[in-house]
Amino acid sequence: MNRRYPLPCLCTLLLIGLLAGCSHGASDAAAAAAPLAQVAVTTATPVRRTFHDTIDAWGSAMGDPHRARTISLAHAGQVVALQVAAGQTVKRGQPLLTVAPDPLARSAYRQAQSMLTLARGELRRTEQLAAQRLATQSQLASARKALADAQAALDAQHALGGGAAREIVDAPADGVVTALNVGLGERFAANAPLLGFTPTHALVAQLGVQPQDGAQLHVGMSVQLRRVYGTAADFLGTLSMIGQSVDPQTHLLPAQVQLPASATAALLAGVPLDARIRTADFTAWAVPRASVLRDEKGDYLFQVENGHAKRIDVKLASPDGDPVGVQGALDPKAKVIVLGVYELSDGDAVRESAK
Repeated sequence: MNRRYPLPCLCTLLLIGLLAGCSHGASDAAAAAAPLAQVAVTTATPVRRTFHDTIDAWGSAMGDPHRARTISLAHAGQVVALQVAAGQTVKRGQPLLTVAPDPLARSAYRQAQSMLTLARGELRRTEQLAAQRLATQSQLASARKALADAQAALDAQHALGGGAAREIVDAPADGVVTALNVGLGERFAANAPLLGFTPTHALVAQLGVQPQDGAQLHVGMSVQLRRVYGTAADFLGTLSMIGQSVDPQTHLLPAQVQLPASATAALLAGVPLDARIRTADFTAWAVPRASVLRDEKGDYLFQVENGHAKRIDVKLASPDGDPVGVQGALDPKAKVIVLGVYELSDGDAVRESAK
């Protein structure tokens, strides 16, 4: 059965369709005319700067072997008092330890005293006899020589410590007791090492470097050092020695750094140190650390070009500190994107503000 619609209904349906088509076309046109979304970013200007190529090293502060000394005595004895401990800072003339002389040295000193007394008496007797012409000049000369020999023997025993019941060993200068080799009550032989001593301002940095890096080093290079523990400021030293053989224990190449007086005054022997040895200077782009990204293709950053982000592949030449040094085809007139960089893809529209 055929349906028939009244003419007014057909006109209404046709009008609705025309209005719908116009509305759809207007929305497509508005969408096409709308600007692309922009990513808000912060930028900075790249600059060319000199960076230092470095080699890492590790070690500790120690007494300068050319100025450190071992304190010993020329005679045997026994330690009867200890006034210091290893690592202690001392002043010139400060007592370090007290010793009693060896019994044999004490006995030899007393024998030398007796021989001197005997020689003096013998000389007086010989002089009296010579005055009475009962002794010859040869006998008088022998008596005088015996007295001189006895005096020399006593002086030698006194130098060996036999003349004192107690002997105090003092600090030869301001410095640090680096080692204590004897204990309370311990007997020691003549010339045995009693203490290790390093004068103040006589520390060096003893370092180890990877053997493959040794060929790049030479005496006189600048070395930046810092304590492994604590927040003390970095300080600069000078490379003074590079070893020619690998240490069998550390498997590193030994190197020694001369420290400035300001550093040795603030350091203690044995303090662990990190070091960077400056081997060469090079020029690179200095950019904020936050601007450099990395993906499977390598390091890169974004620069602003005509209001869009442009990817620039770079090589991170100096990764330490902030700014970092990079090598790449950067436009010196284009800003580097720092903040907002993680939201970008190559070609995205950006809205920048100077850093």
